[in-house]
Amino acid sequence: MTTTVLVTGGAGYIGSHTTRQLVQAGFDVVVVDNLYSGHQWAVDRRARFFELDAGDAAAVGEVLRDHSPVSAVVHFAGHIVVPESVSNPLKYYRNNPIASTNLIQACRDHGVQRFLFSSTAAVYGQPETVPVPEQAATEPINPYGRSKLVTEWTLADVAHSSEINNDENPFRYLALRYFNVAGASLDTTLGQSTPEATHLVKVACEAACGKRAGIQVYGTDYPTPDGTCIRDYIHVEDLAAAHVLGVKYLLDGGASTIVNCGYGHGFSVRDVIRAVQHASGVNFHAEETGRRPGDPAQLVADNTRIREQLGWSPQYDDLELICRTAFDWERKLAARLSRAG
Repeated sequence: MTTTVLVTGGAGYIGSHTTRQLVQAGFDVVVVDNLYSGHQWAVDRRARFFELDAGDAAAVGEVLRDHSPVSAVVHFAGHIVVPESVSNPLKYYRNNPIASTNLIQACRDHGVQRFLFSSTAAVYGQPETVPVPEQAATEPINPYGRSKLVTEWTLADVAHSSEINNDENPFRYLALRYFNVAGASLDTTLGQSTPEATHLVKVACEAACGKRAGIQVYGTDYPTPDGTCIRDYIHVEDLAAAHVLGVKYLLDGGASTIVNCGYGHGFSVRDVIRAVQHASGVNFHAEETGRRPGDPAQLVADNTRIREQLGWSPQYDDLELICRTAFDWERKLAARLSRAG
């Protein structure tokens, strides 16, 4: 019997890559997405697609009932732009913890006891230890990070209640804390298509394609080798693979846990700019400006737990490859939009 997995936000950047890998791994995949920032063309044609809001418990409940038994839910749907979360926090609390709570309730109502959650390294805020282990203090410094942390707490409380209530099949969850996700599929069929994206690799590739006049470097006086911030960049295909392993981990009886998703080493802003310029052959303008409030000097994952518990072994730990696939995708996306216009 084929195992069915429901993916929320499966038309988005990470969700579409994960949906395809789940299908390739032999899972029957059902995708729900309201297409707020995703695209239906990105959904693997072998998956079944429903255009609806993941926070609509009644609508999701119907999908869960109609495709019963659903063995696990992988929850990507959520808002992720940090500056927007600061200017419009209510939007983030509505769409992240409140919608997630509705989804968790639908899962409980329909007997789905395995839940994978798309979380973020933003829950750490400005960590004192680098690389950052999962047991580090969670002190997010923006509404986006706080909204994700609230959902982690909710999942932990639901799992605990399931255990103390002696449920025959206790609810278990896996929260994956992403570091800086970048890159695109090697065949250039999937990539980041989110409008007005703010992530450095995406923005730099847009500049290389002429979509932007240039980029800004926020702060050059950090206590790092070249004065710019250092981040842990993970290729989206390796992150998708972590989700497939996470589904298998929970279905095989793995305990509820939280894992960092990163390579365990970082690159500076200047490193990334050089890599994109090399990949594209375009020497786009990079304007140096002041620091942004709240940016930690370094944010790098301690990935010991994901390697040991999930058996994760990344295949694309290469900044040049990340930037080249991101640029190839951006160029293809620009051509797509040009034809559509």
